[in-house]
Amino acid sequence: MADSTSSRSDSSSSSNNSSSSLRDFTHSVLQLVHWKQPKKSAAVFSLSLLVLVSVATLSIISVVSYLLLACLCITITFRVYKSVIQAVQKSDEGHPFRSLLERDISVSSESVRELADQSLIHLNWLSCQSRRLLLVEDLVDSLKLAAVMWVMTYVGAVFNGVTILILADVIFFTTPLIYEKKKVQIDHYIELVRCRLEETLQKLQNRLPGAVKRSKVE
Repeated sequence: MADSTSSRSDSSSSSNNSSSSLRDFTHSVLQLVHWKQPKKSAAVFSLSLLVLVSVATLSIISVVSYLLLACLCITITFRVYKSVIQAVQKSDEGHPFRSLLERDISVSSESVRELADQSLIHLNWLSCQSRRLLLVEDLVDSLKLAAVMWVMTYVGAVFNGVTILILADVIFFTTPLIYEKKKVQIDHYIELVRCRLEETLQKLQNRLPGAVKRSKVE
């Protein structure tokens, strides 16, 4: 009985640890996006933008190879430099990356399980929504999807996937700053657009045949 209780407490504690690590990761991402630590945010933004621009101009194999080669050049040079300094000063500081080498970076099974559970929830939701929209459970919602897909055909004709990722990266890091400075004006215009869309959709739905309207209620 005691063993089962202790095993349950261990599993709950590990689950809490994985949940805490996931919350910490989400908090760190939000900190980067909102530029709470400008140096880290600038470094991550610059590096991500550099990688995406490199992928747009070079092959993904070349980009990965150059990144790993640059990382190795930096770490090897630093390791040789520290070794020479230790030999000249006759110090015994040890490996310069010892703290990083001893850090535990293994992924726990609880974290993987929690991530899989969350992914399964989103996958099931996506499957249900796709079925509902493609099989026209609600005509208005399906028409919304058709309009979005029609706009995306023009977006795809102008931009490729990497260009869209570059734009998304820029928007991801710049939108929070702009929103914080112009919050009142942006909220006002968003509310105006939302009200206008609701009025348009309501007018469209009122013009639909009665049989189509009843299908949603049924």
